[in-house]
Order: sequence, then C-alpha cells, then structure tokens
Amino acid sequence: MDNTVQRRRTGLALLSAGCAAFALGAPLTRAFADVTLPPISVGAGIQTSFNQTETSSAPKAADDFDLDSMRLYLSGPVTDDIKLTFNTEYDGSPPAGSNNVEVMDAIAQFDFSDQVNIWAGRFLPPSDRSNLYGPYYSNEWNTYDDGVQDGYPSEAVGRDNGIAYWGQFGILKVSAGAFEVPSTAGTSNVVYATRLMVDLWDPEPGYYLNGTYYGEKNILAIGIADQSESDHEAYSADFLLEKNFPAVGVFTVESEYAKYDGFGGYDPRATESDGYYVLGSYLFPIVIGEGKFQLLGKVAHTDYDYASGITSDTQRTTDIELNYIIKDFNARVSLYYLDINYLNQVAGENHKELGLGVQLQM
Repeated sequence: MDNTVQRRRTGLALLSAGCAAFALGAPLTRAFADVTLPPISVGAGIQTSFNQTETSSAPKAADDFDLDSMRLYLSGPVTDDIKLTFNTEYDGSPPAGSNNVEVMDAIAQFDFSDQVNIWAGRFLPPSDRSNLYGPYYSNEWNTYDDGVQDGYPSEAVGRDNGIAYWGQFGILKVSAGAFEVPSTAGTSNVVYATRLMVDLWDPEPGYYLNGTYYGEKNILAIGIADQSESDHEAYSADFLLEKNFPAVGVFTVESEYAKYDGFGGYDPRATESDGYYVLGSYLFPIVIGEGKFQLLGKVAHTDYDYASGITSDTQRTTDIELNYIIKDFNARVSLYYLDINYLNQVAGENHKELGLGVQLQM
C-alpha cells in the first residue's frame, strides 16, 4: 500500500477514535494511549544588522538594515540509532526582493557509535573548521569575507549532496565522503572530501565544531582537509587554541591556511588562490549587565592568480570587533569595523564597513 494512503487512513482512524471517545465522554488520552511519537527538536536562529559601507567607486557611504540570515531547525530520532535533520535558510545576500529560502540541511543520520556514523543527503562535507561551525557558531561576526575561510564549492550554504562516514577515536576525529557540487552536476565526476583533526586538550564530540567555546572548554586542535575532483583540488589546515583563566579571562587564537587550485575559491575566474588568516580574541571575566564583553581582531592575506591577460591580485582584510556575549551563541551583539583592500581591485572592490549585528537562537 502507498505510504501516503496508509498514513491518511491511519490518521482518519485516529481522528474517528478521538471523536467517538469525546462523544462518549471518555478522556482523549485513552483513545491515543497506544500512539507514541518520538521527541522532535524545533529551533530558530536570526542574524540581523545595520551597517554603513564605503566603497572605492561610490562617492557617498551607504546605510543598510539587513536581515542577514534566518534559519529554522527541525530534528528528531527515528530509532535509537537513526535520526533525521531538516533545516532551512533565508539568506539576505541575494538581490533585494528575492526572499530566497532554501533547503540547508536534509540529513539521514545513522549514528551507531562514536566510531561509526554514516550520513546521507545534504549537509556540511568534510572541510575546514570554519565551514563546520558556520556563521552562527563562529567567534567573529564577519565570517567568509577574507578569501580564505570556506572557499570550497557548495550546493547551498556550504552544504553539498552526498554521503559521508565520520568517527571519533580518542583525540582523533576522521571524516570522509563523496559529494556532488554545482560544477559537477550532470557529469560523472564525484568530489571526494576528507578531514582529519586532533584535539590535544578537551574533546570536541560530534561532527560539528565551534569557533570558540567562551571558556567552557580548553582547546588545542589541529585539522587538515582536502577536496578533490578530476584534476582539481582544494585543501586547508586550521588551528584553534582557547584557554580559560577564570580570574583573568578567556584567550582564543584561531588560524587557517587554504589553497584552492582550480577548485572553489572566492573568485571563480581565478585559476588558483591561497591565503591565511589569524584571529585573536579576549573575553573579559566580569559580567556587566546581562553578559560579558569580548575584544576581537582578525587579519587575513589572500593572493589570486589568473589566466594570461588578467592581472593577479592580493586581498588584505582587517576585522576589529567589540562583542557583547549575553548567552553564548544564543544571544550576542557585535559592533564591528571591516576593511577589505584589493591591491589591483581585480578580485573585488575596496570597501570599509562599520556595523552593528545581533544574533539570537532558540
């Protein structure tokens, strides 16, 4: 029998039983006593900001109120070992009025143990740390502006369609999978993605990562990632150190080097690009009002190479932030200054941005 028809018949039978129980004065809970529904987790996240942007081509700075991102989260168990995750994303970056909402995650998760996990569908492939924490769990507000972080090609919001294995073996975390990305759609090419990571201090269980733990963990982690397709490849190495001195504060250093050799990168015209960034932050230990203040600074350098006839370019990025951490990643406010400068303005346009961002999750 068709599953849809079967569900409808089951639903009608339950509805009829409920109506009959109500008519006879019986408690509705008895009519549904044998119906057990698994627990479902529902959540949402929002990032919204006001910014003033000055570009090299515009005579006057532009003021904007942006809905940068809006996400809906839905997940739950099918059995003890099988889970389903479905998340959507509204991305405020497309042209105004597009109201683009897309499927971000659609994952069939077979989680048998710490060592054996198989995921299939659309999800974050093995890649650099910054892709595995995303904008909602990054330390900084201005993610993915530096030419380095998460330049891997993707189907949607850093995600790809495919299948992967991942497992935790003490301090070592391993993940590997096969995926399809937009450039390989409709072809026989498969993208192979791998990641290895070691946590030398506190562990980071699970598949996803954070850009900071706001002092809840002491982290010394090193990771390497690679994605390859046909004759093209992208790879990266990332580093996170975080140490909490309760009487002094939380110190964090994050860094990454990435190279996109004809595969991915921030400028699709570039034959290859490579770069690095270094980020440092300090979270004050004293609670002021509802939260704690954090100082953050980041510098990045990226080189772009092109085919004959196009001048190479260099991007330099500086990000300075004063963040107010109310409830970790569930409630925080960021005052930031972002300066992106291109040596020859081939890969992009020089611009400076002053802004105030708000993030909430539930």
